[in-house]
Amino acid sequence: MYLPKEKKEEIFGTYGKSNTDTGSAESQIALFSYRISHLTEHLKLNKKDNSTRFALRKLVGRRRSMLDYLKARDINRYREIISKLGLRK
Repeated sequence: MYLPKEKKEEIFGTYGKSNTDTGSAESQIALFSYRISHLTEHLKLNKKDNSTRFALRKLVGRRRSMLDYLKARDINRYREIISKLGLRK
């Protein structure tokens, strides 16, 4: 598998409240961003992989929905996660 348990714990520890904080919006957005970057690299090598392209678009939509939720709930947390991950908008 491309994402070992240790990497997930590292992502959750960095962006969430603890290593086991899998439910907070920040940790989920960070995990989505990591998976999006992984799939983007895969698609650079495999241009005709349409099932992965579909999965990538779905992940981007999920991340966008989560960011919209966070923006509506707490604008400061939204701005913080955007700046940490280096996302646009």
